[in-house]
Amino acid sequence: MANFSKSTVPQFSVEVYQNEFLPEGGREVNAIVTVASTGGGTLGGAPFTASATPASLPDRSATAAVVIMVDCSGSMDYPPTKMRNARDATAAAIDTLRDGVAFAVVAGTHIAREVYPGNGRLATADSRTRAEAKEALRKLSAGGGTAIGTWLRLADRLLGAADVPIRHGILLTDGRNEHESPEDLRAALQACAGRFTCDARGVGTDWEVKEVTSIASALLGTADIVADPAHLAADFTRMMENAMGKEVADVALRLWTPVGVEIRFVKQVAPTVEELTSRRTEAGPRAGDYPTGSWGDESRDYHVCVEVPRANVGQEMLAARVSLIVPGPDGGAPQVLSQGLVRAVWTDDMVASTSINPQVAHYTGQAELAQVIQQGLDARKSGDVDGATAKLGRAVQLAAVSGNADTAKLLAKVVDVVDEATGTVRLKAKVAEADEMTLETRSTKTVRVKK
Repeated sequence: MANFSKSTVPQFSVEVYQNEFLPEGGREVNAIVTVASTGGGTLGGAPFTASATPASLPDRSATAAVVIMVDCSGSMDYPPTKMRNARDATAAAIDTLRDGVAFAVVAGTHIAREVYPGNGRLATADSRTRAEAKEALRKLSAGGGTAIGTWLRLADRLLGAADVPIRHGILLTDGRNEHESPEDLRAALQACAGRFTCDARGVGTDWEVKEVTSIASALLGTADIVADPAHLAADFTRMMENAMGKEVADVALRLWTPVGVEIRFVKQVAPTVEELTSRRTEAGPRAGDYPTGSWGDESRDYHVCVEVPRANVGQEMLAARVSLIVPGPDGGAPQVLSQGLVRAVWTDDMVASTSINPQVAHYTGQAELAQVIQQGLDARKSGDVDGATAKLGRAVQLAAVSGNADTAKLLAKVVDVVDEATGTVRLKAKVAEADEMTLETRSTKTVRVKK
């Protein structure tokens, strides 16, 4: 491998936190895997390859492509300032583009239309093209329906033409996906998954939370609500800054398990809860890859749970090997960035075998927190007062125990907290729609375990 300083290429690390001790006959092994990427420096999106040399590293300007999809349906005219805020936000995102990044703007209604540069092309960001793109935004007006799958497919075609490792979409909608079937949207997401990442935002309160979060989940991006359209520009700027910070694409978590070991689940647990188990692609005997998308300077946590064969006291085994991989150059063998091991050791020490690792306990609670919030809000919408009270009360209790102050504040806008320690709450008689939607949209956001 070429000799680079840490400031030249991203450095990945994998750390495993677990209690490896099991009682005699115990089978379930849990581990939290912390993955960190640091010190990217000048690579700026180039794939991390062992054959890379200073001469072969591409310019930072040629490593990313972004398509911004702006809802232009008729509802964007109510109130009229909403469309103006969307134009201003898109202009702010364009101003945040790095010089040399390929980009395009798409207007989304019941069809998808190229706003800039047009003719199935991507523009290259510089002072001239930024000015041209912002001028083209002036022509955006509201009218028509909403068919988000068509927007995503056009973005995929545009991004697919770019020979860059980082492909990213930003999608804004203010309404429900009423002009195509749920099956059409799911098909579009399946077609786009793995081809580009996408951040999705809902503006106002007339959109469907589960639609927007499903887009971000399928395309390994973020989802959020911007209840006040006046805040769109700041949010778009942050999203684009984050996209410009991505440096390594198509990173996967590879899990290898010995014969007799079964995988129960694999999920991301920080900074958000994201189920990955069903996204496995086979990678040879006893190995499978779970997609994690693109990385900049950041850290994420994953919960791996496997079932091992029964064994006697004194035996030990490798329960799983976790590797972080990226595609090899020119379609070659994947490259391993870092590895960690998950172990199982059988003991008759009851204290050791019954102790729950703090990281595992914390994230188990965080995953339950996300689940009970969703269940509580669904029960509230269906009129099940007792069910909603029980679930949201449990959410208040979990948020307090884990120190998730942001979620606790959101919960307090939906319930009156009587006793957070016991999860005793009363449903509020009146709840602002924006507050309920914010809680639902951000329910999967987690806090890191306290060290």
